[in-house]
Amino acid sequence: MAALPELLDRWQADLAAWAIPDHITATVPDSPWVLPREVFARRADRQHQGPGGPSYERAWEALAPAGSVLDVGCGGGAASLPLGPAITELTLVDADEAMLGMAAERARAAGISTRPVAGRWPDVAGEIPPADVVTCYNVLYNVPDLGPFLTALTSHARRRVVAEITAGHPLASLNPLWQRFWGLTRPQNPTSYDVLDILAAMSVRARQTKWSRPAEADYHSMAELVEVTRRRLCLPPDRAGEVEAALLAAGADHGRPGDLGTSGRDVVTMWWEDTP
Repeated sequence: MAALPELLDRWQADLAAWAIPDHITATVPDSPWVLPREVFARRADRQHQGPGGPSYERAWEALAPAGSVLDVGCGGGAASLPLGPAITELTLVDADEAMLGMAAERARAAGISTRPVAGRWPDVAGEIPPADVVTCYNVLYNVPDLGPFLTALTSHARRRVVAEITAGHPLASLNPLWQRFWGLTRPQNPTSYDVLDILAAMSVRARQTKWSRPAEADYHSMAELVEVTRRRLCLPPDRAGEVEAALLAAGADHGRPGDLGTSGRDVVTMWWEDTP
């Protein structure tokens, strides 16, 4: 295995390769980096109503007895809300204040003592005390400087860190559409295996389970999915029909439109208790 600095440099370079060329982004006024808040909220609600899966199980078993939870990059609260009956205090962290507010509102409605913290991890880590369990779901591919991020997760967990990410980059499934519409070859790396190699190089003995999340109706309508995908692909509104045709050809379900980038994909749950 390569040394830690090399692994971290490679991770950063692999993420940088996902940048969209300027000549493409210049063709449209909207940012392609769409954050579909409603999708995250729906997933959180589904998990809250019917908790399950390896990530939930690994976090739940560490909350015996009940304890505090720190949810880093909380999104809609899909990681922490299902743990509500075993949570004595919940700290939510997210850089998107609208998303943070949605998660905090749901947590309080469920009767969970909640502290929301707006900001990026690990920038705000110094403001937050340790928790019994730290959760971090579907965040790591957004973190170029992964070493300090993982170190801060570990140092804040008294019992366990539970992290979840897709096995491959969550937007890699859009690669055929980038080729179709722009003739652009997109990256494949990094992957979950790179995270596990980095943790091992940090002397963190992480365990992992790979599983498949069932596809769900992430969007209320096909039109909503088309709009998000169109923006991700830097295409103008008048090409929505072409995008819909491409999505259907790629396997999107018109009656149950799921997010092509993240729904139904292979997922990896990783967890660890020891400190570097």
